[in-house]
Amino acid sequence: MVLLSRPRLVALAILVLCVALIGGAYYFEYGLGLMPCELCLKQRQPYYFAMPVAAVLALLPDTRRDRLFRSLRWIGFGLLAVAFLYNAGLGVYHSGAEWHFWQGPADCTGPMNNNVGLNDFLKNLQSTRVVRCDEAAWRFLGVSLAGWSALASLGLALLALGGLVKLRKN
Repeated sequence: MVLLSRPRLVALAILVLCVALIGGAYYFEYGLGLMPCELCLKQRQPYYFAMPVAAVLALLPDTRRDRLFRSLRWIGFGLLAVAFLYNAGLGVYHSGAEWHFWQGPADCTGPMNNNVGLNDFLKNLQSTRVVRCDEAAWRFLGVSLAGWSALASLGLALLALGGLVKLRKN
């Protein structure tokens, strides 16, 4: 008897990749000091959602005849695919804002408010650190972290869809 069926391996791979990607995000944040913007933080949410879902999918008993477990796998892999496709779209949106193809959200890409007095401005400057969503903090091979997140999310969505295909074959 095989300890892990193919759908379970797919779920385990998704879990490991999510942990590695979130670990990498925290390394860039705390190890390198690259603070995330609001869109960066939103792009982490599907990973946080996916980790427990993938863990449950990886731990479900491998009984092909049990409709409940089969249905749970279908629902789980479907939710993972949707979450990662959404996140890939969010990453493309964020990357486009960084390249100034379109404007990002006003709360992290809009113009600074110049209608405050000098004293208020200096006080706000000391207490507020705004990380802009339309400026890439780091690029590798010309692609920002938001772009790499979009590519990773697309790959994870394909993995989740592959899990669904493997369920259909079983």
